[in-house]
Amino acid sequence: MRTSYCGLVSDALMGQTVTLMGWAHRRRDHGGVIFIDLRDREGVVQIVCDPDRPDMFKTAEGVRNEFCLKVVGLVRARPAGTENTNLVSGKIEVLCHELEVLNPSVTPPFQLDDDNLSETVRLTHRVLDLRRPQMQKNLMLRYRVAMEVRKFLDANGFVDIETPMLTKSTPEGARDYLVPSRVHDGMFFALPQSPQLFKQLLMVAGFDRYYQITKCFRDEDLRADRQPEFTQIDIETSFLTEEEIRSMFEGMIRSVFKNAIGVDLPAYPVMPYSEAMFKYGSDKPDLRVKLEFTELTDVMKTVDFKVFSGPATMQGGRVVALRVPGGAEMSRGDIDGYTEFVKIYGAKGLAWIKVNDVAKGREGLQSPIVKNLHDAAIAEILARTGACNGDLLFFGADKTKVVNDAIGALRIKIGHSAFGRQKGLFEDKWAPLWVVDFPMFEHDEAEDRWNACHHPFTSPKDGHEQLMATDPGACVAKAYDMVLNGWELGGGSIRIHRADVQAKVFEALKITPEEQRIKFGFLLDALQYGAPPHGGLAFGLDRLITLMTKAESIRDVIAFPKTQRAQCLLTGAPSNVDEKQLRELHIRLRNAAAAAQ
Repeated sequence: MRTSYCGLVSDALMGQTVTLMGWAHRRRDHGGVIFIDLRDREGVVQIVCDPDRPDMFKTAEGVRNEFCLKVVGLVRARPAGTENTNLVSGKIEVLCHELEVLNPSVTPPFQLDDDNLSETVRLTHRVLDLRRPQMQKNLMLRYRVAMEVRKFLDANGFVDIETPMLTKSTPEGARDYLVPSRVHDGMFFALPQSPQLFKQLLMVAGFDRYYQITKCFRDEDLRADRQPEFTQIDIETSFLTEEEIRSMFEGMIRSVFKNAIGVDLPAYPVMPYSEAMFKYGSDKPDLRVKLEFTELTDVMKTVDFKVFSGPATMQGGRVVALRVPGGAEMSRGDIDGYTEFVKIYGAKGLAWIKVNDVAKGREGLQSPIVKNLHDAAIAEILARTGACNGDLLFFGADKTKVVNDAIGALRIKIGHSAFGRQKGLFEDKWAPLWVVDFPMFEHDEAEDRWNACHHPFTSPKDGHEQLMATDPGACVAKAYDMVLNGWELGGGSIRIHRADVQAKVFEALKITPEEQRIKFGFLLDALQYGAPPHGGLAFGLDRLITLMTKAESIRDVIAFPKTQRAQCLLTGAPSNVDEKQLRELHIRLRNAAAAAQ
């Protein structure tokens, strides 16, 4: 029916008759000549409707926004001075010979070129929202990225293998989405949080290079970079070292960026987890922000200021400074705003010092806390931070996690602010990074137990196996994350391929032999049959596209996303189901009245 996409009609088709189909993006009546901007997924072309074709012109007079149209017309040059260099079709227009309304449209609830729509309106009318050019570009880029990933993996011998969506519940980390079984009364499937166990089984089965672009599900609180269902580029391979895996998939991401958006990513530094936390308080530091922590825990042990000396002398406490060059220009209102901000992360407050004149020592400093610090501490603070006249020093003092979270978030907020950009504290560039050598375990103080930092199938570093029993906190994992612009783009590890080592990890996690059999018996059994050394990683496709498009939320790169309350405003999901369906699934609601509301 059509001969070309609207957005691809160019001067190469000059003088030819084309048949186009799309939607009326805009209709303009210019003194007897009607212009229609006809839009499809590839872009817009200008249609000119002259009154010398009365039947066609009468139809054009009735066209409104979002009518679905068929146009037959002649490609000709636009009049001099009216070209649009931003469009492929910007040098031409189509003189309309025939115009057919394939389907009219009711008045849309919003204009597609309105950039100030609320997300609620957009998600409620998602079909129309997806017609907007930016959303079309986002999803077309998502397709191109997926194709580039597939081409790279295919060229490197990887095989696409599907794994089950209905599987066994093994609650470790986020909550599972459960699916009741109609056939097996009182029993449940779980939707996979990842294909982790199955891809390891595929390695044991001899498919040494596996991948899958697959849906995963986690019933967790949502943020701008989270969804209850998300898409993962899941990869596993046998007989490669940690370094070889990182090199291969750094190459994949480089290839994707180059071929999909024409970007050559810079070199990937490799940073140990301990260094990332020491300098930035984060395991996914945004290296575009030119601010770092200064460690002051040892300095503050002898000061009279309990706000500092308390955390400095307690086990698991930390005191740091964040030097903000030029920050002395900040008003007290700005500082108070940042003080409220860090409280979100558990900090009790935010101490600060303005550096007016370094040469004057104590007398050159402005702050209510200076009187509580002895001269040796002040001298060491200025020396370690490298403070200069006009700088502002912020301090974090609390449990290490609170300090890292609060001051780490403050670092990002200041760096990304208008002030930070004006002062050169932020460099607008692509900043990739490998973070490696993660801790194997993290301690849950509330339950006095160790939890796996990544997952319980991650291999310890060579020589660290015995630490799992004697000093779990010192055990380092063969784990690695790829970070880009402060987002965790993907992560993985070398897996445990020996049943005896896996048993030691379960023991450190206080998972009893009985629980091991119930939850992971099929994996432990498989590891006994000559399981090969293997490892892999997974990339978040949604996050990858969000970064590439510079969208504000991953919801802008997913066709039909959920809200932050895990709802679909378009379809009304989740929704009530009738009593008959519940009976078939052997389910009775505890509070039927509340569920019906």
